[in-house]
Amino acid sequence: MQANTTIEISVKGRPVSVPSVQVNGRTLYAAGGWLKIASVRDEAWLDGEAVPDPVLAIEKIREGGLNADLFTFPQRLPHPEKRFDYPFLWDNVASINTQNFTEWWEKKLPQETRKNVRRSVKRGVTVREVEFSDDLVRKIVEINNEAPIRQGRPFWHYGKPFEVVKKDYLGLNDRAIYIGAFHGEDLIGFIKLILMGEIAGILQIVCMNKHQDKRPANALVTKAVELCAARNLKFMVYGKYVYGNSTKSPLTEFKRRNGFEQTMIPRYYVPLTLKGRLALALGLHLSFKRFIPGDLHFFLGNLRARWYQKSAGDSNASEEKSEGQSQGQTEGQSEGRAEGKSEAGNDRKAQGKPPANAAVKTGTQGKGQAKPEAKLEPKLGPKVVIAICDQKCCGRTTGLKSTCRVCKNSHTP
Repeated sequence: MQANTTIEISVKGRPVSVPSVQVNGRTLYAAGGWLKIASVRDEAWLDGEAVPDPVLAIEKIREGGLNADLFTFPQRLPHPEKRFDYPFLWDNVASINTQNFTEWWEKKLPQETRKNVRRSVKRGVTVREVEFSDDLVRKIVEINNEAPIRQGRPFWHYGKPFEVVKKDYLGLNDRAIYIGAFHGEDLIGFIKLILMGEIAGILQIVCMNKHQDKRPANALVTKAVELCAARNLKFMVYGKYVYGNSTKSPLTEFKRRNGFEQTMIPRYYVPLTLKGRLALALGLHLSFKRFIPGDLHFFLGNLRARWYQKSAGDSNASEEKSEGQSQGQTEGQSEGRAEGKSEAGNDRKAQGKPPANAAVKTGTQGKGQAKPEAKLEPKLGPKVVIAICDQKCCGRTTGLKSTCRVCKNSHTP
């Protein structure tokens, strides 16, 4: 065991140094404010159980100087049943049983998603495994930089340079499979899949918004399930199925439409100090979000997403305004040409000649009499408010309707 070492973890996209110890090939670290909670680094991406021997892990935490008040660890698929006699709460994961691809395709995957997978093929999308390389990283950078907001939140990988992105994606590459969705030679979406013994997990899936009509996300998930079945893996997981109390989030809906199911697993909480026992008894170790009702959580999430979208839109508008000002010289030259034409018209008028573009009337006003130039007003149709569906399942516009005809979700124009 290595005691009193320091590792760097990511907290909301920012690197933070925390104390750690090594136990049976697992890195245990303690983080938090007034309540220090010890946990397993990369617990969701380890090969096998997160903590094979909890008794030894608890002993080493106490000896390692982590000053932790609580120790938490989950149980992993394919063994969701409770195994240890510690305080626990039921947690959930989004999983697909990959032991029989045909059964999943025919019985678990919704009919609309199967149609979307077929549409992707008809619209020229091909899905295949790709090797990790600098060329792949450059294409990933292009996808990441398409939109600063994804799933209603700022996208952490947006704006990162090539070197940073390459460093980020090197993690876990010894057990990673990259699956790419291509339209022609262009990469329009990808999955990073991590192999973990008897299961595999989707670390990231990102697709280009401008190609959502080709349904690359549906095709990628289907290919990932097919690859897991070919490797005789039992499950493929993708984070949680439900976050907090909200069962209506876009991410949950995306997982449901792609054949994922909710699987309950125990998460253990072991108190190490008096403070830890009090916090465990009062529920202070859990997030305050558990008190928010599901409908309110969904409403606040939509409100936050609109605010982020508006902020991103205002930023883009400012950039466009700046670009417009930089084109002032070109526009001034156009105005100068227009003024020159106007002066030429005035000269013809002074000579008693009609303007070059004047129409000639016939009938009651007499032959050859110049008709004043008609001032044409553009005819504007009714104001059309378009609500864009931001769900990955469709990505269509809803026109004058407030409900998307594909995913049946309501949207505010």
